[in-house]
Amino acid sequence: MTQRLHLVFGGELVSPDKTTFKDVSQIHIVGMYPDYASAHSAWKAEAQRTVDNAHMRYFIAHIHRLRDEEQAASSTEELG
Repeated sequence: MTQRLHLVFGGELVSPDKTTFKDVSQIHIVGMYPDYASAHSAWKAEAQRTVDNAHMRYFIAHIHRLRDEEQAASSTEELG
């Protein structure tokens, strides 16, 4: 079975319409998750916790895609 790792992280952005972090040293690493569903749950909790700050943004990085950059992602991987 293929392992599909996901990293959830976030922090304060320079501007709400960009994805540039204000201070990279202050990036909040939420954690690494074995599947998209658990990563999405963690992402949602952090996003809701910081909803009052328009500059805070959390992301899900598909770490499993970094293992082989030469291999194209399948449509199944796109769905999680």
